[in-house]
Amino acid sequence: MKKLLLLLFATMILMAGCQKKGQEKTADLVYVNWAEGVAYTHLIKNLLENEMGYEVTLTAADVAPAYASVAKGNKDAFMECWPSLHGNYFEKYGSKITVLGNLYEGTICGLVVPSYVTIDKLSELKANADKFSGRIVGIDAGAGMMKSTEQLIKDYDLPMELVASSGPAMTTALKRAIKNEEWIVVLGWKPHWMFGRWDLKVLEQDEKKFWVEDVIQIIGRKNLKKDKPELAKFLGAFSITDAEISNLMIKINESDDINVAVAEWIKENPQTIERMLKDFK
Repeated sequence: MKKLLLLLFATMILMAGCQKKGQEKTADLVYVNWAEGVAYTHLIKNLLENEMGYEVTLTAADVAPAYASVAKGNKDAFMECWPSLHGNYFEKYGSKITVLGNLYEGTICGLVVPSYVTIDKLSELKANADKFSGRIVGIDAGAGMMKSTEQLIKDYDLPMELVASSGPAMTTALKRAIKNEEWIVVLGWKPHWMFGRWDLKVLEQDEKKFWVEDVIQIIGRKNLKKDKPELAKFLGAFSITDAEISNLMIKINESDDINVAVAEWIKENPQTIERMLKDFK
């Protein structure tokens, strides 16, 4: 009987260990439906599942609920933090989240117009507001760029309305305007595939600056490094260059299936994938 109890106890410990190991091989990630985030988040999902044996759950959300879900511990990581734009979320949730690492460096934000539009500076918007139908086409209401653009409208005294939409809706409006050679001004940023698709320019911040060159970070829930050290290490080490993300975004944009496009890109870029996985295989 004693041997049986010892055997049962050992089995329970083994099962508990296996369960813990299984939990470590899961990743619950939240991202925003912005072109670059969609691209590298699905790339990360593919690598975690097919190269590292993880079960990955992806959830698309607006910025505010994405931060909240990580701070509450409901999600493992938020895939797109822009430090200079998301300061208010860090003030609110800073003690409940942790920065895992920088995945992209050299971001650019601003108001973007087609190259045929004959203004080059933010200060020129006021005199030409009617040509833009008094509208600036925005993105998600909770995005940091939306908040800074609302302040820009006040500081530059623009007779213009900021229209909330989404990343895909913004590019659809831009595409339609360019096709008809109409004047349009949108919230834009790099990295984004639209700069590879159309001839665009970012209006110069000539009177007051609202945006600076930045990085994109991945943030995790407070205890992620302790609970899932391998996942935290992988997300923290992941990085992608401008050329790599631009190529991937264009491939996805031209495909009907994100996962198929990502799989094809992986096959076409073995050296890049080897770099991304060098410490995890």
